[in-house]
Amino acid sequence: MESNDIRINKFLSECGYCSRREADKLLENGQITINGKLAVLGSKVLPNDEVRANGKLVMKTSSTYTYLALNKPRGIECTTNQTVKNNIVDFVNFKERIFPIGRLDKDSEGLILLTNDGDIVNKILRAKNNHEKEYIVKVDQQINEKFIDKMRNGVPILDTMTRRCKVTPVDENTFKIVLTQGLNRQIRRMCEHLGYEVVALKRIRIMSIKLDVALGRYRELTSDEVNQLNQLLLNSEKTATT
Repeated sequence: MESNDIRINKFLSECGYCSRREADKLLENGQITINGKLAVLGSKVLPNDEVRANGKLVMKTSSTYTYLALNKPRGIECTTNQTVKNNIVDFVNFKERIFPIGRLDKDSEGLILLTNDGDIVNKILRAKNNHEKEYIVKVDQQINEKFIDKMRNGVPILDTMTRRCKVTPVDENTFKIVLTQGLNRQIRRMCEHLGYEVVALKRIRIMSIKLDVALGRYRELTSDEVNQLNQLLLNSEKTATT
């Protein structure tokens, strides 16, 4: 093995083409080639290799990355697949190719970050890294201390027990919750398990970044905000240990 080779999914993320997770899907679907040959999971790229995604050449981009904070409306799908109606890439319509960091389900609104920096995506998404995400949630009936206590201490969903988390009541049927994991539709499933239905869900913070733009609008992160994120991510793992 050459010392200067790099895994294909890491190469694609460092080029700003997509996240490693998205790269793995492209590889599984046979959409990536290296020097004209079909790439697979685990394929390596050397400095002079020609990498193409769906026939288009992928090259290293500038080391200056883009970071956006979007207030996503309901109805927008957090996918880079532009054949999907109301996908987030077409909605933002940014001048450069970017992709969302994680997901915010179609029926939810609020803060989502988008970037072309594949490394930061993986560091934020790795559940082991315990990065906070804060939400405001409105449910269909009055909440009580029993509901708050159960939400705080863990609810059995998706064959696991959710982590302990911070939950604070706001009014009779609204609460704030801070999670450090991102199970599929986690908050909705937790509430459903306890007999409640979520009627509105908004994410208001990801780590040190707070929601401060109007619904449907986005802004670029400041250099200070990017530096803060990088400081918080300093000891974070990019990938799972295998």
